[in-house]
Amino acid sequence: MYFDELNISDDLLDALDAMNFEECTPIQEQAIPKILEGHDLMGIAQTGTGKTAAYLLPVLDELSHGNYPQDSVNCIIMAPTRELAQQIDQQVEGFAYYLDGVSSVAVYGGNDGIRFEQERKGLELGADIIIATPGRLISHLNGGHIDLKKVSFFILDEADRMLDMGFYDDIMKIASYLSDERQTIMFSATMPDNIQKLAQNILHNPVEVKIAVSKPAEKIQQTAYLCYDGMKDKIVEKVLSDETLDRVILFASSKMKVKELSITLKRKGFNVGAMHSDLVQREREDIMLAFKNRRISILIATDIVSRGIDIDDIQMVINYDVPRDPEDYVHRIGRTARANRDGQAITLVTPRDWQDMLKIERLIEKEIPKPDLPEGCGEKPEMSKAASKGRRHTPGRHGGKGRHSKRSNGGKRSRKAQNKPSNDTHQ
Repeated sequence: MYFDELNISDDLLDALDAMNFEECTPIQEQAIPKILEGHDLMGIAQTGTGKTAAYLLPVLDELSHGNYPQDSVNCIIMAPTRELAQQIDQQVEGFAYYLDGVSSVAVYGGNDGIRFEQERKGLELGADIIIATPGRLISHLNGGHIDLKKVSFFILDEADRMLDMGFYDDIMKIASYLSDERQTIMFSATMPDNIQKLAQNILHNPVEVKIAVSKPAEKIQQTAYLCYDGMKDKIVEKVLSDETLDRVILFASSKMKVKELSITLKRKGFNVGAMHSDLVQREREDIMLAFKNRRISILIATDIVSRGIDIDDIQMVINYDVPRDPEDYVHRIGRTARANRDGQAITLVTPRDWQDMLKIERLIEKEIPKPDLPEGCGEKPEMSKAASKGRRHTPGRHGGKGRHSKRSNGGKRSRKAQNKPSNDTHQ
């Protein structure tokens, strides 16, 4: 389906034309008509499937008709992280470029008092759309800075990630401020029990749209190195010594490990930056900007950046730790081989990770090659034997060798399209 086949305004279609968006993704084709019909919706779709546009376009279309209070908040969009809230805000700006009178404010934690005061003023003046992280919105609610009684649209993006971060009670508290007449839209990459519980509590007779988890891009060269914990740093050092690599993300399972790896690799002379939840917002923005501008070659991070990071030319992703959720593996390595580029994904697998690795291979329906370790890093363990007693092995002791149609106006865009928005956002 093409966007000009949807029942959305010409002004939105002009913005989509300007950003070279023509054909709907599956989640957009299925979700947009249901949202326009007024249904609550439960969407199961991973990052990169176009889900943000799937809820923004119908909501913006509804708000553009002017049938909602001008001095009230009409839509709340919840996001788990500041980075995602910022990206959604940027997409609102792009899609709403030709819409008159639709305003948005992004509110998120981890910044200074000046930013909080700016948010407070923006909220009190009124905005159609508020994009917020749960904790920050709670702070403004507690301060009496925002009235949610007239909210017509309540959207939760990456709901599973919000629950993983402990925001269930915050979400339920925010929902308690809302009218029962609202339309609620929830997107999640997975559907565990806690998401089903949340859906039962905040959705009313929802339609469900489910898009199967897509497999990693064919252009990603996937490799798994079987090793013991004590071998990991040496393997990473060997891999990163390849002089052609200057765009790498290294994922670790905890912020402590991110900090340790940052120190270790800096001592080895690598140009690294660390991204984790202990950093204040300004620090995180500075690191991400430095990585985008190539002042940092290697970004070491927790899963805080596995979804939503908007950099197209990552050469390699390294999983220092095997993700426990197989879908997180797909999210992580999906940072490379974007925009039809080539990319590499390397995962370090210890005996205790073996079963998780098998789950990943079942999900992606592919056996990942497991070559010998790089020279000088030792010999890989026989995993079928080591896995059964992997936790009893002493790390590091095993040395060795090592467009189909235009609209009915004959293809003419409206005069507004002469000053079109830049294509800085993605579906």
